[in-house]
Amino acid sequence: MQFKELLRDKSWKRLLSDELKKPYIKELEEFLEEERKDFLIYPAEENIFNAFNLTSFENLKVVIIGQDPYHGAAQAHGLAFSVLDDTPLPPSLRNIFTEYTTDLHLPMPLYGDLSKWAKEGVFLINAVLTVRAGEPTSHKNRGWEKFIKRVIEIINEKKENIVFILWGADAHKYALLLDEQKHLILRAPHPSPLSSYRGFFGSKPFSKTNDYLTCNHLKQIDWLLRKN
Repeated sequence: MQFKELLRDKSWKRLLSDELKKPYIKELEEFLEEERKDFLIYPAEENIFNAFNLTSFENLKVVIIGQDPYHGAAQAHGLAFSVLDDTPLPPSLRNIFTEYTTDLHLPMPLYGDLSKWAKEGVFLINAVLTVRAGEPTSHKNRGWEKFIKRVIEIINEKKENIVFILWGADAHKYALLLDEQKHLILRAPHPSPLSSYRGFFGSKPFSKTNDYLTCNHLKQIDWLLRKN
């Protein structure tokens, strides 16, 4: 299936229509078609553009950039760091929730589906949108990075007062695309226990985001996630 059919949100479809016609996108579509013949690919095809479909361009207030989707069963569903309900929390998400509870004084969520944040205007986007089951970074350097770079450029150019939450060295590189006079950039170590995440705890990304939105007369993000 072509990406333009999977991208259902009209605002993103309009903004990305020219990009989706470029040769590298066609190559990426063909690559995924071949991959699906021999491998199980996450997320499911209909969820690849979930971040775009749940967070319209008009409603976008915050951008959180991940790396690539979770590669385990019943995890990835098209939102960075998010997992489907009834799936054990991955270590990175557990650390994010630990910071969430201390920053906002809210109870620890029992489930990892961040769709509520997406609908609040938090664009949870990975730099790579697909992966082979059990093979992390297996779809790296196939074209996704170029596409997401253009998406970030469009947000930077056409929006103002967006909060970019950049966790880890890979995400920090996107700061080079951003106008710090127009937007707030919050940098911190990646929450993964596999990285040196000293400094992630106590970085207060959630409260800093809402403080910035309030200062710019914008509605705060309701970060509250259900406990059960």
